[in-house]
Amino acid sequence: MQIILADNQAIYRSGLTRVLKTELDVEVVVQCSKLIQLQKAVSSRRGAIVIFPSSFTSEIPSLLDLVERSGNRAVMILESEFVLDATLAARLHGVLLRSVAEPQLLDCLYRVAEGGRYLQRALVQTMAAPDQQASEAFKRLTERELQIVALICEGLKNKEIAHRLSTKEQSIKNYLRSIYSKVQVCDRLELALFAIHHQGLAEVVQSVRLGMARTA
Repeated sequence: MQIILADNQAIYRSGLTRVLKTELDVEVVVQCSKLIQLQKAVSSRRGAIVIFPSSFTSEIPSLLDLVERSGNRAVMILESEFVLDATLAARLHGVLLRSVAEPQLLDCLYRVAEGGRYLQRALVQTMAAPDQQASEAFKRLTERELQIVALICEGLKNKEIAHRLSTKEQSIKNYLRSIYSKVQVCDRLELALFAIHHQGLAEVVQSVRLGMARTA
């Protein structure tokens, strides 16, 4: 797994690199302190994971255009006061806080490397739909679909969700298609952001999660 790491704080780049060096199959191939360095690194490599903070550039969509054209994947370090909207979130493979712990960082990178997405649970402002509209969308979900949403918000993959719910992975994929259609989102990251942003939905998801924990 190749990592392109961008940050204007040398101490943060050094700390992340030190953590990642403990993983035999992870290599930080380039460290960038300036946007032009990052653009050059992204353009010269393919299949890498690009880690950068939300403050690194004011033109994040343009940076993501370059990442996508180069066949790489983007993980954003979300900083305070940055508003992550749904359009931008849908283009990211991972969203982390700057205070991310080592296990969460590694979990994110391995999931992204496998083609998945990862959202570190946090207060993320994203969807523009009012709570009432969001609540109506979630009322269309069955109890089992709500359980799947709760597990998606925990960052679990389809195989892990299937194991937790004692069903087949294909069944989870079928459920997800139904959930995306009912809630009108495109993928699991957007679904998690949608659920977490709306207080009423977050409470429902938390209640479902607690109910599953009690019966486990």
